[in-house]
Amino acid sequence: MKKYSFKTLLDLALSYFKIGLFTFGGGLAMISLLEHEYVEKRKWIEKEEFENVVTIAESTPGPVAINCATYIGYKVGGILGSIISTVAVCLPSFIIIYLISLFFNAFMGLKAVQYAFQGIQAGVIFLILNAGFKFFKGMEKTAFNLVVFFGTSICMLAFGFFGVDFSSIFFLLIGGGLGLLVYLIGQVVKRSKKGEVK
Repeated sequence: MKKYSFKTLLDLALSYFKIGLFTFGGGLAMISLLEHEYVEKRKWIEKEEFENVVTIAESTPGPVAINCATYIGYKVGGILGSIISTVAVCLPSFIIIYLISLFFNAFMGLKAVQYAFQGIQAGVIFLILNAGFKFFKGMEKTAFNLVVFFGTSICMLAFGFFGVDFSSIFFLLIGGGLGLLVYLIGQVVKRSKKGEVK
C-alpha cells in the first residue's frame, strides 16, 4: 500500500475545509473554486480529467462537491486522502448549521443577516455561471456538443419560465443517451465503409 506524506494529507484537509467554509450555494457553486484550487493552482489534476470527474460526480448519487472531494482526495492521498477530503469539505457546513440551529429564529430575524443572505444569493449565481462558462470554453465545439448544449439550455429556461417540473437528472440521461446513439451510428457507418472498400 502506497504511503502518502503528512504534508499532502494536511494540504488536502486544509484546502477542502477552506472551500467548504467559504463556498455558499452547494456543489455547483463550488466547481469553479475546485478547478482553481486543484487544476490551476496545485496542479493535482488535469483540466480534462477534472471536467470528467464533475460530469461523473453530477451523474452519480450524492452531492457533486462531496463526490469530487472523494475522487480528488483518493487521487492525491489514497483511501485516507479520500476520507480526509470528504470529511473536511462537510465539516464547515455541519458546524455552521449546528450553531445556527441553536438559535435559528433569533438569527434569521436579524436584518443584517437577511441582507447578508441576499448578497450571498447574488454571489452564488455568479459562481454557478462562472463554472458553466469555464466548462463551455473548454468544451470541444462539435456540432453535436453545441446542439445538446443549446437545446438543454433552451429547455431548462423554458421549463423554468413555464413552471414545468423536469428533473435535471433527465437532462443528463438524455444527453448521455444521445451521445451513445451518435457513437453507435458512427461505428455502424465506419463498418459499412470498410465493407464497401473490401
